[in-house]
Amino acid sequence: MSEEIKFSTAGFRSLLAEGVTAQSVQRLAYGISEHILEHPFYGFDGEGYKKQCAQNGIKQKKPLVLVGFDTRFLSKELAYVAANALVQNGILVKVADSPLPTPVAEWAVINEGALGAIVITGSESEYNVSGLKWISFYGGIANNEIIQDIEKRIPSSNAQILKASSTDFGYLNAAAVISKDLRKSYLSHLEKMLNVRALKKAKLKIAVDPLFGSAKYYFRDFLEKHGVTVEGLHEEDDVLFGGKTPNAGPVSLTELKKLVISKKMHLGIACNPDCDKFGIIDSEGNWVSPNEIAPMILDHLVRNKKLKGRICRSVITSSLVDQVAKANGLMLRDTPVGFKYITDLMISGQYLMGMEESGGIAVMNHIPDKDGLLACFLAVDLIATEGKPFKQIRKDFYKRYNQLFDQKVSIPKSETEINHIMERLDIKPPLSINKTSVWRIDATDGFKFILKGGSWLAIRPSSTERLIRLYAEAQEEKLPAVLIKEGKKIIDSIV
Repeated sequence: MSEEIKFSTAGFRSLLAEGVTAQSVQRLAYGISEHILEHPFYGFDGEGYKKQCAQNGIKQKKPLVLVGFDTRFLSKELAYVAANALVQNGILVKVADSPLPTPVAEWAVINEGALGAIVITGSESEYNVSGLKWISFYGGIANNEIIQDIEKRIPSSNAQILKASSTDFGYLNAAAVISKDLRKSYLSHLEKMLNVRALKKAKLKIAVDPLFGSAKYYFRDFLEKHGVTVEGLHEEDDVLFGGKTPNAGPVSLTELKKLVISKKMHLGIACNPDCDKFGIIDSEGNWVSPNEIAPMILDHLVRNKKLKGRICRSVITSSLVDQVAKANGLMLRDTPVGFKYITDLMISGQYLMGMEESGGIAVMNHIPDKDGLLACFLAVDLIATEGKPFKQIRKDFYKRYNQLFDQKVSIPKSETEINHIMERLDIKPPLSINKTSVWRIDATDGFKFILKGGSWLAIRPSSTERLIRLYAEAQEEKLPAVLIKEGKKIIDSIV
């Protein structure tokens, strides 16, 4: 195991039994304990936490942290390791009594007035990967300031304080740990955000695929309670995730597509194992891109629910969002890639919705972070409220807005090559692409070359892998592939 523990954009993540071990989880829990006991803003006596408690009318006599886990191998046992370490530092702990989606943990933090939550999860990674997410008191994944503070407080692997790691593994051995059902309040909250009366009247048939993850404790129960007929896949336990990578993209949802078609379902919905991202299959078995679903949900929130507010989205999210925002007089703001930037804005309470192209949305009056469960239920809510098939809703949507097409590719490059590419684009960017003038360059995150006519090509380095990512969007269906090809030529000319 590496001595150094570093967080990525969504927490700490590594191979099970290599980077993620009982000892590394315990080290992280001790670092988090010091952070919440001592930080002047995010800690128990911190200005930020006290302000939020006062606003919500909550009084905590003792630091409270929630602990949850996903459906992966050893996730529950590692969660218990974290819980025991927190208790040893005088912290009151409530442990989820069933696998806990990240957005549910985030809602529970706000609802319970907790300092934060630890969730043991590998999100949508392969079966042999696990990790730890720290959610702060505002109900979102830790920001950069929090991460840096925790990292410097993590004890070394030979610290004497770690002596109990082997004997505590897999067991809750402290009286200060409380088992807690965190589902009920979350689902009750969703009922206030959705048109449950329309759901009960619509007599919908929905196919669900939790991909062997935590959504299996939410999809069927919530929908059937409100009169929806449910057909499900992958609702059983399988720590190998059926031998597939459990993301909610088109490749992983092949079986859901077949189920939707064979059973003539109105829609198929899916979430990755910790439910922060979503996937939608229409009634004809087509995977619908988040770049299309998110603007449709925004339109639904504005037209049918009469909600107002600002909009934020990552810079490479579809310009279809711009059309919906402009048509409804909503201010739009771009952010760098990474949902933490959207969360920072959503916390203000001024933003109706935040979204990213990889399948994450956040909605006002909920949590400030992405919630795949809510996204799926809002897609179902849209059909129920409109009283029309999704195909017709989509057709009507494109009577109001211009349809756009997009494409994305990733190209492996060395760190040196990536740095060279970005430096050259900064110094000498292309002035035309595919014989079309570059109208504007957005350097919010990498380089987004916006062409005359509105189509665009973006080139940016991945923040987590040694990859250069290319994105393209246009009104012409075949043009994104052409722009991606031109982007590859630009890169090849540099390296």
